[in-house]
Amino acid sequence: MRTFFGMILGALLLVCGVYVYDSMQTSSVANGQVAHNSRTIVNWDVAAENWNALKTRAHEEWTKVAAK
Repeated sequence: MRTFFGMILGALLLVCGVYVYDSMQTSSVANGQVAHNSRTIVNWDVAAENWNALKTRAHEEWTKVAAK
């Protein structure tokens, strides 16, 4: 159980660390073509869109299962 908890905690720390690192970087969109040296690691807009799609689909599937 400790191992499983450690893996979950490690994954959360990794995501939080990447988010903090990315939030401190300058976006290449804001500064044009010359800012490619400090692009973010993750496209957080796409990640948020995918997360919302996953939540919506899970809710729809749960509704189907609960209706039976």
